[in-house]
Amino acid sequence: MKKFLTLLFLLSVSLYSFAQNNNTSQNTTAPLQNVLQLKEAEHDFSKIPQGKPVYYDFEIVNTGKEPLKLNDVHASCGCTTPEWSTEPIAPGATAKIKVGYNAAAEGYFEKFITITYNTNQTEQLKIKGTVWKAPQGSAPANAPVEFLKKQNL
Repeated sequence: MKKFLTLLFLLSVSLYSFAQNNNTSQNTTAPLQNVLQLKEAEHDFSKIPQGKPVYYDFEIVNTGKEPLKLNDVHASCGCTTPEWSTEPIAPGATAKIKVGYNAAAEGYFEKFITITYNTNQTEQLKIKGTVWKAPQGSAPANAPVEFLKKQNL
């Protein structure tokens, strides 16, 4: 009797284990494919004058088979402003995200823009550059030009 109960116990454990393995393999879904392709994920403005806003258009492509919806595009700070269309992007179509940077502060900058699409997927863009301070006041007089004007009289 003891052998029979042991055999029955092992058989039930085996069946339970087999059922669990089959159940989990059926519930496993393939990871979501990334359908948003960035033509470039980073832009370097290089050197820009202080007080002059700059803009750059990032191009994105929908490589999926369904329309792509940009849910949100937000920047890491208020000095960076993204603009985008809320219309779905058709399969194979391209769209632009216009990113503006207010060059108010002097020095090096590096800002990140996060794109949230299809409800829960994300991609990140980056802009960078160096803001140089423009000199105060008007430009100094150009002495060689004044000299030439006097020579021609």
